[in-house]
Amino acid sequence: MYTVYILYSHRLDTYYIGVTTDVQGRLRRHLSSRKGFTSRAKDWIVMYTETYKEKNQAYAREKEIKKWKSRRLIEHLISSTASEHPD
Repeated sequence: MYTVYILYSHRLDTYYIGVTTDVQGRLRRHLSSRKGFTSRAKDWIVMYTETYKEKNQAYAREKEIKKWKSRRLIEHLISSTASEHPD
């Protein structure tokens, strides 16, 4: 299974979108990385996930979300899912 994920950093006040087969392992790597975009902050949290059986589907969805280039649309996606699955 492939997971599209959205991380949020309060320090940078920004979102990061990616694909992985292990969300928690990938988050650990983002938090410990010494290079790349996510190395600029150590407070990333998982805000959203979608799971796909096929790798190409997950990458297509990641690309779709990244093309939005809209914080409002990303936050709407996150909040609409949260309201569907309240804790």
